[in-house]
Amino acid sequence: MFRPTGSWVAMITPFDKQNKIDFGAFKVLIDRQIKYGTNEIFVLGSAGETTLLSTEEKKDVIKNIIKLYKGKIPVFFGCAAPTTEGAVDLGRFCEAEGADGVVFTAPPYVLIPQESAFVHLDTCMSAVKIPCGVYNNPSRLGVHLTPETIKRLSDAHPNFVADKEAMPQVSQLIEVKKLCGDKVNILCCDFPKYSIVIPTLAIGGNGTANIGGNIIPQEQTLFSRGWTDMKIIEECRREYFKWYPLLKELYQLSNPIVIKAALNILGLPGGSLRAPYQEYGGPHLEKLETVMRELGVIEKYKV
Repeated sequence: MFRPTGSWVAMITPFDKQNKIDFGAFKVLIDRQIKYGTNEIFVLGSAGETTLLSTEEKKDVIKNIIKLYKGKIPVFFGCAAPTTEGAVDLGRFCEAEGADGVVFTAPPYVLIPQESAFVHLDTCMSAVKIPCGVYNNPSRLGVHLTPETIKRLSDAHPNFVADKEAMPQVSQLIEVKKLCGDKVNILCCDFPKYSIVIPTLAIGGNGTANIGGNIIPQEQTLFSRGWTDMKIIEECRREYFKWYPLLKELYQLSNPIVIKAALNILGLPGGSLRAPYQEYGGPHLEKLETVMRELGVIEKYKV
């Protein structure tokens, strides 16, 4: 059963001038990920403005991306929904269309207790046979999945293959690794305020579930590899420290605000944001462009 490793890039959802999903732009952006060696992509996550998409739009994305990229690059789809029924429906739709995998979350905003989170995720994973991941992001979802809950899910579901972590506690990573061993791959966010990339890889984690790869796909792969030898470890440290200033800029505001601005600077079809997000501008945008220029991003990736 397929397991995400390395650089797992959380893609944006591009919109055209009529605020419709731009599948031509999607193709440009995903082709670029393939060109520069990204291991997998994650579509319909928080970077994809998933809460601002209708269920019909999500299904349209799922159907079209699978049609274009099945067998070309592994694609997992986010199936977050405010109800268990909604998440199950999206998961089953992904499976029927031929998705490589799905990612479930605790339902956003409802703030359920831990046992309810387990029942929700248990129900979701039971509804499909394809690879499943969970996204543990308490800052966005309001619910923290404990290592014990993750272990219960791992024990119950052979198709539970990836724990996507976004929280500032190295102890969470260690406890999940101790409890689950190699049954579940651990991949972390690249949020500089948390700075858990190096700790994740050091405890035997498997990569990053990142947004930086939208802008520097080739470089992101270099500091997202599992630590299997000293050469990889040294290269990871060197590349991560080099690109840390760019990651700090990309996370100045909630995803995908700055990601889209950076793509537009490169002449790539980042497109606009859906309200209530507002476009990135002023001195912050100027600093973003300065950092990208100083690090050679514009020279390398400008189209």
